[in-house]
Amino acid sequence: MTAGEASRWHPSPKTLTVAAIGLCCLLASAQAAESSGSCTARSGANTPAIVELYTSEGCSSCPPADRWLSKLTAQPDVIALAFHVDYWDHLGWKDPFGSPAFSQRQAQQQRVNGSRFSYTPQVTINGVDARHWRSLRPPITVPPSSSPVQVQLSRMGDRYTAVVQAVNGPTLRVGAYWAVTENGWVSEVKRGENSGATLAHDFVVREYRPVSLWSTGEEHAKTLSFTPLTASEGSRSRQVNLVVFDADSGRPMQAIKLGC
Repeated sequence: MTAGEASRWHPSPKTLTVAAIGLCCLLASAQAAESSGSCTARSGANTPAIVELYTSEGCSSCPPADRWLSKLTAQPDVIALAFHVDYWDHLGWKDPFGSPAFSQRQAQQQRVNGSRFSYTPQVTINGVDARHWRSLRPPITVPPSSSPVQVQLSRMGDRYTAVVQAVNGPTLRVGAYWAVTENGWVSEVKRGENSGATLAHDFVVREYRPVSLWSTGEEHAKTLSFTPLTASEGSRSRQVNLVVFDADSGRPMQAIKLGC
């Protein structure tokens, strides 16, 4: 569906090169100490698969994409993010996870991902518009690409600290954003295009916080800190994600997550 009309979108058969790599994109080296509320993870040498879904409970063509994204819960090396936009709320159902900030992010990403307009459901993989997402079967992988940065992410209590370090290259202009995601949400939609449906969601972005651009080099590591403002509800699985991107191209070049 486009932002200008409530029409159904059908994916094009265009091919986005997706090649296999090992599970080492994102180093699964999280060391948890639950009693102290601390854990640490380090990124791998390559850029992992970063999958963004722009969706809405007010969009009748979105539930299949939501179900597709949920399959990635079995793939721990992927960074998956479901941004619920708010521009379909006027159809009669206000998406409880929708945010104007997510709609704005989608619009800003058009120059990066190659789409000419905002629509739902939209899937991007490492910043590229992936209209053929329906044909992709997990595991979702990307061609091996050495990342120019490495990240160590640590948690101590409610506070998360990331150290971003450039490797094997010159000083870079980079940006980043934090995203808190949760799995296991279920909504009973009462009105709108999905009236009467029970919708399940995973990787729901509950909090999104951009980080100002900076320059980083091998001798100048950047330390970022983050304390989530959104309280965890119930026993839902929660992850704190950090995505680092090239400030010039806008494309992601590293990402890491902690679920402990």
